[in-house]
Amino acid sequence: MDSGIIGVLQFALDGVSAQQTATANNLANAETPGFTASDVSFEQSLQQAITSSSPAAASIATTTDSATPAADGNNVDLGTQLIASQEETLHYSSLSEAINSQFRLIQGVAGGSFQ
Repeated sequence: MDSGIIGVLQFALDGVSAQQTATANNLANAETPGFTASDVSFEQSLQQAITSSSPAAASIATTTDSATPAADGNNVDLGTQLIASQEETLHYSSLSEAINSQFRLIQGVAGGSFQ
């Protein structure tokens, strides 16, 4: 990952995108017997990498959800997954706007419009 702000924002976009993919998969398999939900995390790793001044050390981790499975062996909690989906959509939108703002700033500094 690039150590600049754009690189950090891009990594965060990739992380949220991975979360969205996992959540969509969990929701798609909410009725699949024996299915184990996945969780994706990257925020703490990114925070540690930024704090230690080595953003390249940040990583995206996928783990199994520790929720207790139902009688059919499926551990997808539909309410939790729907809330996660909404949060991830908001995070992705915010990060997209932040990276677009950085590109507009670069464009303006290079003699173009800041819009």
